[in-house]
Amino acid sequence: MSIQESLLHSVQAIEEHYNAGDYIFREGATPQFYYQIVTGEVKLNSYKEDGKEFIQDILSENSCFGESMLILGKPYTVNAISLSKCIVLKIGREQFFQLLQENPDIFIDMYTTLSEKTSEKLVLMQKISSQNAEERLVELMNQMKDSKENKDKYSFEIPHTRQQLASLTGLSLETTIRMIKRMEKNEILMIKNGKIFY
Repeated sequence: MSIQESLLHSVQAIEEHYNAGDYIFREGATPQFYYQIVTGEVKLNSYKEDGKEFIQDILSENSCFGESMLILGKPYTVNAISLSKCIVLKIGREQFFQLLQENPDIFIDMYTTLSEKTSEKLVLMQKISSQNAEERLVELMNQMKDSKENKDKYSFEIPHTRQQLASLTGLSLETTIRMIKRMEKNEILMIKNGKIFY
């Protein structure tokens, strides 16, 4: 879900430029802005006590992030970190609420998107709590492919690295690599030039 850039600019959107590895916001900070990616990729993550990274989501252009915490007015539960050079538009909390009041259709779209994300997360969390590593990976890949029109076998290129897949499912990198090889052998996915096709 995204808001038209012209609308964001009409309420004095600020354009921010980030390099790979830059923090856009940190876990525990107080939300002050609505963020929308113009170009690049951003990951939402947190770290466990042992320092292991858990990736909540990886977002690309036209995606917004941090809006649920902005609406709630509660501290961020994740970090937002750029994965590549990024351009992000941001508007302040007051402008954001003004925009929603003047454009109720945007509010409905945002509410629908948040509801879909919550539903997907619940399904994924059920699978992640499973001890079966393959089930975790299959569910994640199903969710990524679900929004694509072409549902043919091997038609979807997984846009993430093996490390990112591990962090998204709570698996170790070694287990993820082993499972991907097994899934290839069982013809669940295909590997071509190091890329995973599902």
